Amino acid sequence: MFFDIAKCISIYMTLFNEDDNNDITPEVKAQFSSFIEPFFSKYHRERCYPGLIFRHGKRKMLQINIPPGDFPALLVIKPATENDPDSGRQRPEVPGHADEIKNYIIEQAQKGKPWILGTLTANVALGKINILEFGRGICLVVIPRGVKLEITDGQHRKSAIQKLIEGDTSDLISDDDFPITLVLEEDLDQCKKDFLDMAQTKQLDKALLLSFGVSEGRIGITKKLVEQVHIFHNKTDKVHDNPRVTKGFIYTNNYIARAVSCAFTNNPEAELSDYDVAISSNSLANCLNEFFYECSNTRYVSVKKAEDLTVAEIRKFKDECLLGVSVGLEVLARLLHLTYNKDSNYFDETKVSQLAKIGWTRDNEIWENTLIRIDPNPKNPNKRYKLSTGANAVTDAVKKIKYELGWTDNSSY
Repeated sequence: MFFDIAKCISIYMTLFNEDDNNDITPEVKAQFSSFIEPFFSKYHRERCYPGLIFRHGKRKMLQINIPPGDFPALLVIKPATENDPDSGRQRPEVPGHADEIKNYIIEQAQKGKPWILGTLTANVALGKINILEFGRGICLVVIPRGVKLEITDGQHRKSAIQKLIEGDTSDLISDDDFPITLVLEEDLDQCKKDFLDMAQTKQLDKALLLSFGVSEGRIGITKKLVEQVHIFHNKTDKVHDNPRVTKGFIYTNNYIARAVSCAFTNNPEAELSDYDVAISSNSLANCLNEFFYECSNTRYVSVKKAEDLTVAEIRKFKDECLLGVSVGLEVLARLLHLTYNKDSNYFDETKVSQLAKIGWTRDNEIWENTLIRIDPNPKNPNKRYKLSTGANAVTDAVKKIKYELGWTDNSSY
């Protein structure tokens, strides 16, 4: 058998087309097919997958790819019950997370767009499967019918794929394959430790996730605003959830994304998937640039280039002006929504000008008992004003400004 492998490799080297290193000649393909087919025929009653053998973390592991139709019978999950970690091999399932993954695949696939899921990790005792090693780390993994692969990491992905393949939209993934890293391990305690070790990754900040998001809907509009609105340009942290002031940042992507959704829909979580990115971002950018220039509390920071602003100036702005923090941007955005006409994609300039004149500093009495609470016994007499960021504070602030400006509409505020 190994002579045949060597012969096959020799033919491959002879017939390989050096002009295109992705081109394998028909002769080589035929030789390889005639070599590998008898193994699949011999084990046709079992499940056979081409695989790669590698060593990792002092153990032997395998990499295989399986079609979604094999998921129900081949892969099993044993999540722990809610308050008993010892009752299973993984954490308790997070309600709704598998559906989120499933919906992500459906949405991308139906639009004809690429999508990706990370490799699943499973474990199985070495003696329960048959590994036909061909050399160079190449193998054929034979899994008997009664053998199950127990998921170590990827239980929600597994559930999502299984729901898809058993549902009405199975055609969306029927021709796909899913990678499995197979750990040859049967010790339950080690499997649990493997899950723990793989979970030791730092959660990515929302600002960074947004930066890598597809440029459509609110993500696309946010990315445009960060470049087009002067007070945001080069002054927005695109990586961290809290702006790194010492790096010259005033805002973060997620501050602005939340404000974008509020400005168009009054809902901070709205994805704005049906909004045209170019048209909507241009309308809001023009509105914001006019506002931040006309507002005496923001003009200096807006017109000054990022590289010319000092850290002291940024700290002062954020400490004194409500528009230097997330909750202030949200209140502004919700008020701007009251000036917005979706049919014409227009923010009323007269009302925007009114908003620019109200005074957005923390010491303005207009914000008392909404966004600002005055500490009667402050440790630092220069910091009497305590910022309130809760939903009720935002709602009350919007109502108060509407009343002061004499605005009336049919909104819930």
